[in-house]
Amino acid sequence: MGGAKNSVLKLMAAALLAEGTTVISNCPDILDVPLMADVLRGLGCEVVLDGDVATITTPAQPKYHADFEAVRQFRASVCVLGPLVARCRKAVVALPGGDAIGSRPLDMHQSGLRLLGARSEIEHGCVVAEADDLHGANIRLAFPSVGATENILMAAVLAKGETVIDNAAREPEIVDLCTMLNRMGAKIAGAGSTTLTIRGVERLEPTSHRVIGDRIVAATWGIAAAMTGGDVTVHGVNPKHLTLVLDKLRSAGSRITVAPNGFRVEQDGRPQAVNFATLPYPGFPTDLQPMAIGLAAVAEGTSMITENVFEARFRFVEEMIRLGADARTDGHHAVVRGVAELSSAPVWSSDIRAGAGLVLAGLVADGVTEVHDVFHIDRGYPRFVEDLSGLGGDIRRVND
Repeated sequence: MGGAKNSVLKLMAAALLAEGTTVISNCPDILDVPLMADVLRGLGCEVVLDGDVATITTPAQPKYHADFEAVRQFRASVCVLGPLVARCRKAVVALPGGDAIGSRPLDMHQSGLRLLGARSEIEHGCVVAEADDLHGANIRLAFPSVGATENILMAAVLAKGETVIDNAAREPEIVDLCTMLNRMGAKIAGAGSTTLTIRGVERLEPTSHRVIGDRIVAATWGIAAAMTGGDVTVHGVNPKHLTLVLDKLRSAGSRITVAPNGFRVEQDGRPQAVNFATLPYPGFPTDLQPMAIGLAAVAEGTSMITENVFEARFRFVEEMIRLGADARTDGHHAVVRGVAELSSAPVWSSDIRAGAGLVLAGLVADGVTEVHDVFHIDRGYPRFVEDLSGLGGDIRRVND
């Protein structure tokens, strides 16, 4: 299992916080890594990608303007905002692009920076932030936003005094970022809890860091085993990061074996219907909602899936209905009545996880299923076709 997409991009951005050369290993072979490298190069960094290692050399005075062409292609580009405000006391970051899964405003990012002493506005399609000085503050997030937690955290590490972030995101990727920042000389306590306490320091030093395993990719393969009546062993991920997901698979009838650095999922016959509700960590990840719907579509019985994070993620259900799923949506809820087999059809992926979910659904459909716009998948899953083929899937990539 390669490194986590939801961690590596933020770790690369954190390299902006220290002059010198930072080395990040276990980087996944996904499209978003070279895209982030381009963003950093535009800010004056030298970036070398060699296999699973990113070597980032940050100048004494980084540029502070991340232009539209660099950041429009993926959402995580906004995570340079906090580091730039901390290092340069100014940032101009074009509003980011990314997956079409619903509204993801930057209000909490900006309000947190304002409490730290920055001025921040949206001007001409960019987030503009400036600060004469940064100081510690007590900040309570209205929602445990991962992105807001990361940006505020990376600005606070170089602010004067103590910052407390309440209702902070608790995701393992946040812990990974805190671990790297502390290695750089930051003073952060409470990683993995709802309260982060940051004592600002004058400067950080570059470091070397290994990215944690990707729990979303790992869980995708586990759910694939449950959907297909298969047997999959996943290495290179902490199973404690997937406790609820593995519990759901047990409820669906899978046999789960947990090891220190991975897990095994075995499924005989059709899975049983299970209800899912997406929530911030340690709840069920919204990134796995399409896979949960795919599992429900072929399960025995009726499942209810509740989406509590991104309202537009149910666009995926329309494509599942093309494949013969018996599903309907009502607001934040989807009710799925499982069928014995899906029927092949051409379908379109709207984001990374929807694309992966549709491919898994194609594995349990009769005939040949065509999944279009699979470039989305490449942004989050390394060697997707090769790994799935290696597990016994009949899948190939076609350029049209």
